[in-house]
Formats: sequence, C-alpha cells, structure tokens
Amino acid sequence: MAEMYLKKENFQIIARNFRFLKGEIDIIALDQECLVFIEVKTRTKDTFGFPEEFVSRSKQKQIRRVAEGYLMLHPPEERQCRFDVIAITVEDKGQTVLQHFRNAFD
Repeated sequence: MAEMYLKKENFQIIARNFRFLKGEIDIIALDQECLVFIEVKTRTKDTFGFPEEFVSRSKQKQIRRVAEGYLMLHPPEERQCRFDVIAITVEDKGQTVLQHFRNAFD
C-alpha cells in the first residue's frame, strides 16, 4: 500500500527492505532530486498508539546507521537526503488510513 501511494506521488522506488548490519530500511526512493529513506509502520486502530509513535529515538538511530551504510555502498551524486515515515492504520471493517510524514526526523 505504501509503495503504491509513493508511486502515485511520483516517487521513484530505488530499493525495498534494504538491510545493512542489523538494521533495515523499508523503502528507499527518490522524490525529485531528494533521496528518501522511508520507514513504514502499520497498526490496527489506535488502541496501543498511532503507528508513527512507534518510530522511537533508538529506531531513528538505527535507520540513520542503515542509511549511512546505503550511502557508503551507493555513493549518490550531490543530493539531499531525508527521512520519512508512512503510518498505516487499519480501522474497523478493514478500512485503512495512510499518513505520510515528510522529514519525520533528522
């Protein structure tokens, strides 16, 4: 669902489930000239909190390390980078709500 949304928003998907050391980035994409590292979180309703709340400081640190690994293996041209979060909430009757948080963390 997140990937379909990104394609509709004209993102170019570069990689899915990129692993480096002990971490993983769900989606790496280009948004025009910006390289975007995207964490996707899905939760059922908001019983235990919203999906975006589960991207803790330690998770952000891990994503940053994996992003650094990606950049070492795939040196980009001069490009800006950012970290986004896509939060998907599955509500009653299977309806889903997707929220895209750009620049979700530094």
